[in-house]
Amino acid sequence: MRPTAICGLYAITPDSTDTTNLLTMTEQVLAGGAKIIQYRNKIADEVLRQEQAYLLAQLCRKYQVVLIINDHVDVAMAVDADGVHLGQDDGSIRDARKKLGDEKIIGVSCYNQLSLAIDASQQGADYVAFGAFFASSTKPDAVTASTDLLCKAKQKLFVPIVTIGGITLTNAAALIDQGGDAIAVSKALFNTQDIQSTAKAFSQLFCE
Repeated sequence: MRPTAICGLYAITPDSTDTTNLLTMTEQVLAGGAKIIQYRNKIADEVLRQEQAYLLAQLCRKYQVVLIINDHVDVAMAVDADGVHLGQDDGSIRDARKKLGDEKIIGVSCYNQLSLAIDASQQGADYVAFGAFFASSTKPDAVTASTDLLCKAKQKLFVPIVTIGGITLTNAAALIDQGGDAIAVSKALFNTQDIQSTAKAFSQLFCE
């Protein structure tokens, strides 16, 4: 699946201890056309994290969709996820690659720094993520990135670019037009009344 699988709607799961509800919402996202699911749960303990990741892996295989685990390389290995996403303090690409092998996807947060992205791609990252492009309630203190960064990144990078941070149906198209290969969305997707329809609307932005 690496690395061309990183495109389209990239859904990031919300913090939740209700596993049944998490699976129900995620299936609605998948039915709406999401191409990547990132399991991110900052409030789960180790046992719950492992359980949820395993069940999400089964669900994503059903839909033949990529599952990325946020931060936890050990969990990605345990549930045979498709890859892992690393932040600045989540360990090195080299260590993750050594543990996961060549066939797994490694994504890296590069915030608003093109130099980090260039370095990450040279170290073997399969995709890079920039943001926050807009104000985000998930990470209110996140650094901000401009759409100009996307234009510069497209000229320098040969890996897919994921955009993140405050993305909604109103502003997502601008990021796609500027070169974003995928849009990472959490609250604007999972906090809606009709999750499947919202996921479909996000997914259709890539067909316009």
